[in-house]
Amino acid sequence: MKAHQKHYMSCHLAGRQYHDADLVWDYLRVGSVVRLEREADNTYDPNAVQVIFNKDGEDYLLGYIPKGENKEVADFLEMGWESLFRCVINSINPDTHPEQQIHLTISIQRKPTE
Repeated sequence: MKAHQKHYMSCHLAGRQYHDADLVWDYLRVGSVVRLEREADNTYDPNAVQVIFNKDGEDYLLGYIPKGENKEVADFLEMGWESLFRCVINSINPDTHPEQQIHLTISIQRKPTE
């Protein structure tokens, strides 16, 4: 049987304390699926990839894939492969430094059969 997804990378969520994570903190869970979205006009990081949590139809910017770990993901997103990745929160630790509080796992999804 073929896998439905393959592990691509794991990383912490960068910039958590500067964005909307506190607004939805009580709703974030291990296993929560988040969306990756390219932010090409980011002046700090030309390869910026946003991590977005959707709650009740409203998007919240949780933070970013860390600078220096995001180039390939950014390239794929720019090429229109938004559905290639599945990003899930794999750990939450509120008792550590904000840059280490949320950890993500990014998988490559199997292409749907037509």
